[in-house]
Amino acid sequence: MSGSESRGGEDPSLAYGKESPVETAIWRLRSRGCWTDAAALLAPHAAEPAAALERAALLIERCLYTEQGWADAEEALRAAEAVARTDEERGAAACERGYLAYASTLLGVRDRADEARMALGRAAALISPSGEGRPLLDLRRGLIAQNLGDSPQAARAAYRRAHAGAAAQGDSLLLSSTWRHLAGLALREGELAEARHGFAESLRIREELGYLVGTAPALTALATTETEPEAGRLRAEARRLFRLLGGVPTWLASQLTPQTAA
Repeated sequence: MSGSESRGGEDPSLAYGKESPVETAIWRLRSRGCWTDAAALLAPHAAEPAAALERAALLIERCLYTEQGWADAEEALRAAEAVARTDEERGAAACERGYLAYASTLLGVRDRADEARMALGRAAALISPSGEGRPLLDLRRGLIAQNLGDSPQAARAAYRRAHAGAAAQGDSLLLSSTWRHLAGLALREGELAEARHGFAESLRIREELGYLVGTAPALTALATTETEPEAGRLRAEARRLFRLLGGVPTWLASQLTPQTAA
C-alpha cells in the first residue's frame, strides 16, 4: 500500500502509486473510497504475492472505513498468505492480519486483540529492521499500544519510529498518518501548538496527494485545535467531503452529525 512520491509540477493526485497506469487507477479509486473497484483491478494478478497483498490491504482498509466487507477481506488475506514465499512477504501478510484483527476489535465487531498482537509480533520477527514494511508495522504497533493497550508512551515511541521510517522512504501517505497520530497524543497531553502543527501537516499531505477519503478525518482533527470561526470552517468542509463520499468513514458521523443538527 505504499508508493513513491513525485511532484515536478505534475497532477498531485498522481503523486502516489503512479508506477503504472493500473497503479494510478488503483490509487485514484482508493483515494475516493472505491476499494472494491480498486481491488478488482488486482484480481487477475492474485497469484503474485505483491498484488495479492495489495488487494487484501485495500479490502481491509475498506473494513476500517465502512465497517463492512469483513468476509471479503478475510478471504483476500488468506489468499495473500497462501502465495507469500519470502520472510518479507510473510511478514507483510502478518502485518495485514494484525491490522484486520485490530480494526475488528476497535470497531466492536469482534474482540480479536490477542490475534492482532500475535500477528504483529510475528510480522516483527519476519520483517527486517531496515525492511520496506517496517515503518507501517511500527505505526500499527503504535495503534495497538494506544487504542487497545492504553499505553501512550509505547505508542509514541512506535509512532516516532514509523515517522522516521516513512520520511526516509519518502512514503508521504504513511507520513500523514504518523503526523496525525503523534498530534493526537500531543493533544491528549495538552500540547495544543504541537498538536495543531501535526494535524496541519497531515491535512496538507493528504490534500496534496488527493487522498479524499482521508481528508475529512484530517480536517476534523485539526478543527479540535482551532477556535471559531476557523474550527467551524474546517468542520463544514469535513461534512461536505463526508457527504460527497457517501458517509465514509462511518465512524466520523458521530463527530460531524451534532454539528449538522445544530
